[in-house]
Amino acid sequence: MDIKKNDIIKLKITSMTSQGSGVGKIEGGIVVFVPMSAIGDELSVRILKVKKTYAYGKIEEVLNPSESRIEVDCPNFGKCGGCVYRHISYNSEKEIKYQRVRDATERIGGFKDIKINPVVENDRVNRYRNKAQLPAQNTENGVEFGFYANHSHRIIPCNDCLLQPKDFKKVMDITKDFMQKTSQSAYDERTGRGKLRHLYIRYAEMTDELMVCYVVNGNGLKQEDVLIKELNDNIPNLKSVVFNSNRENTNVVLGLKNRTAYGRDYIEDILCGKRFKLSPLSFYQVNRAQAEKLYEIAKKYADLKGNEVLLDLYCGTGTIGLSMADCCKKLIGVEIIEDAVNDAVKNAEKNNINNARFICGDASYASQKLRQEGVKPDVIIVDPPRKGLDGELIKTISKMSPERVVYVSCDAETLARDLKLFSEKNYSVKEITPVDLFSRTSHVENVCLLTKNS
Repeated sequence: MDIKKNDIIKLKITSMTSQGSGVGKIEGGIVVFVPMSAIGDELSVRILKVKKTYAYGKIEEVLNPSESRIEVDCPNFGKCGGCVYRHISYNSEKEIKYQRVRDATERIGGFKDIKINPVVENDRVNRYRNKAQLPAQNTENGVEFGFYANHSHRIIPCNDCLLQPKDFKKVMDITKDFMQKTSQSAYDERTGRGKLRHLYIRYAEMTDELMVCYVVNGNGLKQEDVLIKELNDNIPNLKSVVFNSNRENTNVVLGLKNRTAYGRDYIEDILCGKRFKLSPLSFYQVNRAQAEKLYEIAKKYADLKGNEVLLDLYCGTGTIGLSMADCCKKLIGVEIIEDAVNDAVKNAEKNNINNARFICGDASYASQKLRQEGVKPDVIIVDPPRKGLDGELIKTISKMSPERVVYVSCDAETLARDLKLFSEKNYSVKEITPVDLFSRTSHVENVCLLTKNS
């Protein structure tokens, strides 16, 4: 069947991509990808782009809806580049995420019989995020905040994201009103002019502490005292207002220089019974309740008896390692961001943990340094960014010869790739547990246990 742009075809959706688009096949084996569709949908689809073996389309009409379809509850769904599963039931979403992990391990990793546990579900699929980074833009109605559309820097305005706490909307409204009253503008990346680049908000759920960070093209905003008073009068749990200076022509949100304008330069949260300081540059899981479940699984896989050396690579503010510090002889954390390392040291002190050492540096460099020092970890935890581990680091880890490697991953595809490399270095994949930290989005976190072969 030959198709071309703007053709309208009938299509049944049979599977989903890792990014949350539905997949259907037409005569001749051509695959068609359709966003916001559901497995089982029978659709009328308009073709938008055609390649040799696949095409992209959009829904013209749902002819026969899937049983998993539900009513969409967000006006920005399909526009903002965030949620992809607001149109299907949560059970269906979990099934898709499980299948994503299964497909990746088989297709990319080449594994056929790995034990993959059911997805650990999120008890709260809305209002679970404790952090927001909201780009600012100038509009006819003044400064607005929102999210970038998929694969673009076009900002979709959003007054209230259903994944964020309600207090975040208050902060947005107060800031928009302040910018209007003081005739100040948002940063325009095309011209390099304007002041306010991003509104960055953090919330500590267990302590009910809130931080507001303004990322500005300069040192601050005019009449900051008026803004701070307005925030303070309307948000009783406000503990920190920080101005972050970012004058660079860059896509990176935060600059390196912070100035505390009100309260402390951090907030505190409680995770796995430990208190953690969070500054603007600190890494912290955006879903605290699910992170606790994930860390408990990682702790179970680490299987510490009290006399081990535990190496925590990509440790951030030390959350994973410190949650296990009382179960091992020595904890060594490695992180490249200096502010996060400083926070990790303070977090250890705050929790009276005396067996922890933190190194500021690249994971590969630090691992080689420890190996040269003769440090032999019994268990290594890795929690890398989405791109996963590089081959040299996997080689270095295998040379350190830990009994167990606990791999925490935010990307099933790079995890599968890296597991294949570990299997070539005398390690066996024992099991994987997917954990849903990011409900309604396409992302799924995974915890994997690898053990050294005899």
